[in-house]
Amino acid sequence: MRASDGDRDKVASVLREHYAQGRLTTEEFDERLEQLYTSKTYGELAVLTSDLPEVDLRRLPETPSRSPERARKPGQGKGQNKGLAAAWGVWATVSGVNWMIWLIIGVTNGFDFPYAWPLWIMGPWGVVLLVTTFLAGPEEDEKPS
Repeated sequence: MRASDGDRDKVASVLREHYAQGRLTTEEFDERLEQLYTSKTYGELAVLTSDLPEVDLRRLPETPSRSPERARKPGQGKGQNKGLAAAWGVWATVSGVNWMIWLIIGVTNGFDFPYAWPLWIMGPWGVVLLVTTFLAGPEEDEKPS
C-alpha cells in the first residue's frame, strides 16, 4: 500500500526521536531520512524503523528535544571549516603568484604594466569561495552544552 506525506512525516518524527536518544548516529539518521523521502510504500517505511524500539508519537513533546544541527558531535564541523580555510589559502597563494608575475612583467617592460589580468583569476574564484563560506555558516562552538 502506498504511503502518504503524513505517513512519512510520522516516520521522520520517530527517526528524530531515536536520533535524539542516541540510537542513531548523524550519518545513519541522514541516510534514513534520504531513504524515507524516497519511500513509496508502507513496507519501505517499516524497514527504516525495523531495528528500533517502537515510539509512541503521542507522548513526544511538540518540538523535538534536539535538532540534527545541535546534535553534532564536537569537532564534527571542523573538517568543513578546515576545508574552507585550505581553499582560501590556495586562493590567496595562487592570487599572490599571479600578481607577482604581473608585477615582474610590468617592471621588466620599463614599468609599463599590462592589463590587470590576475583579477580574472582571483575575482570569480573569490566570489565562489565567499558564497561557500557564507552558506557554510559560522564555526560551531566546541563547548559541550
